[in-house]
Amino acid sequence: MSLFDSVLIFSVFTLILGLILGYAGVKFKLKDNPLVNQIDTILPQIQCGQCDYPGCRPYACAIASGEAKINQCPPGGQEVADALAELLGVETLELNAEHGETKPSHVVFVDEQACIGCTLCIQACPVDAFVGASKMMTQVIINECTGCDLCIPVCPVDCIYVKEITPNLITFVSDIIKVKH
Repeated sequence: MSLFDSVLIFSVFTLILGLILGYAGVKFKLKDNPLVNQIDTILPQIQCGQCDYPGCRPYACAIASGEAKINQCPPGGQEVADALAELLGVETLELNAEHGETKPSHVVFVDEQACIGCTLCIQACPVDAFVGASKMMTQVIINECTGCDLCIPVCPVDCIYVKEITPNLITFVSDIIKVKH
């Protein structure tokens, strides 16, 4: 058997497997649940996990399937619970304090003088809002930070601080766009 024959056989085999996988991908495609999409749009997209789910999308799936209540999102506060109740046509529930308390909108920042470059904050951040490398100073990408605070408890030198976001025209317009979608 020549090299050409081996390459030809391997190519045909790869083509057949590709066609089978392509067909399976079309045939067994999971359909999006529009209700999950609507619920997910209402949630604040902080990905903090305070609702006992790893992010907003899994929480939206749990609400849609009836596994979770609509009042488990402290970052969204009572406004989100009320909006979810309206969307689902159910009675509104008071925000469940067991999941945390509603805090003002904020982001975190790193004290550059105290940072040791351990990268634990980078690993803890669910939205990749940190830039840095091992043994190098870490910084926060402010526009990406959702204020979930998951980075604060893992910092061994307590160099991560909270900074409140003061509403301005940009955040006001961004909130309006979120509501319309």
